[in-house]
Amino acid sequence: MTFNDIFKSSFLENVTGVSVVDMVIAILLAFGLGMLIFFVYKKTTTAVIYSSSFGVTLIALTMITTIVILAVTSNVVLSLGMVGALSIVRFRTAIKEPLDIAFLFWSIAAGIVLAAGLIPLAVFGSLMIAIVLLVFVNRKPHANPYIIVLRCEDQATEKQATDFINSHVKKSVIKSKTVQKGMIELNLDVRLKDEDSSFINELADMDKVTNVVLVSYNGDFMG
Repeated sequence: MTFNDIFKSSFLENVTGVSVVDMVIAILLAFGLGMLIFFVYKKTTTAVIYSSSFGVTLIALTMITTIVILAVTSNVVLSLGMVGALSIVRFRTAIKEPLDIAFLFWSIAAGIVLAAGLIPLAVFGSLMIAIVLLVFVNRKPHANPYIIVLRCEDQATEKQATDFINSHVKKSVIKSKTVQKGMIELNLDVRLKDEDSSFINELADMDKVTNVVLVSYNGDFMG
């Protein structure tokens, strides 16, 4: 093989498959949409600890998807090879929040649509998704759910305590009950009146009530 054969290689012909202008516009738009997705994720995440690395991953994923689809659309043979290469990729990272899956698909979809040349659809669709997420994810429920963990010594105290709780909350449902010799433990799902938890102090002062705990939760962990 001579130098002339090297320069005649079809590999160099693929350099002009996608114009420089198209590449620059697509990557810049992908970065812009990735920043929009990152901003919406930052404003709507429900995770206890905010993950900045996941937010940056959304930006990178949008740009990477755009680059891959640009390459695929410029060469049919490359597209077949890309399918085979991506089919062996396995992701082992567990997604703990269901909403994170939506952001991942959003990043991938934005990159695909953008690289396909459907710029208005990518931009308008991303803006609509952003508005929907900002409106509905940040929307607070009418009444925040709470769990009361009550421990008392006998059945009479249990009835007195539950009657007292029912008179101070909007709704009370027993989720679980544990009975041991000399101890009864109740887990009650309640909705407070005007978010007032001062009655818990009175409940804890009742005779034969050994322990009372009030816990706030989002409704996803208790059946």
